Amino acid sequence: MMTKLSVLAVALTMGASAFAAEVPASFDAKNCKAEYPKASLMNEEQGTVSMSFLVAANGDVKDSKLDKSSGFKNLDKAAMKALSACKFKPGTKDGAPAETWTKVDYAWKLD
Repeated sequence: MMTKLSVLAVALTMGASAFAAEVPASFDAKNCKAEYPKASLMNEEQGTVSMSFLVAANGDVKDSKLDKSSGFKNLDKAAMKALSACKFKPGTKDGAPAETWTKVDYAWKLD
């Protein structure tokens, strides 16, 4: 009975340390910009879109989802489309490139 408990504790500790070694993907906002939708410019729409991207080990976006809307459909769609086409710096698991989810906030602001 005592041995089984010890093994379980070691397995839980190993699982937690593996999770801690995950680094999410990232991208360079300077090299990856969305074009302001014309209708949104005319209507003076602004806001921040919160999204999540599943980034492959090669940096390509495999999946995306909208976490929080900017309040304007055109801005949400433009951000999702543009950032989904971007090349990300892959995330890592235990130091090796790996598929990871990452969160990105994209702010639309009029000057």
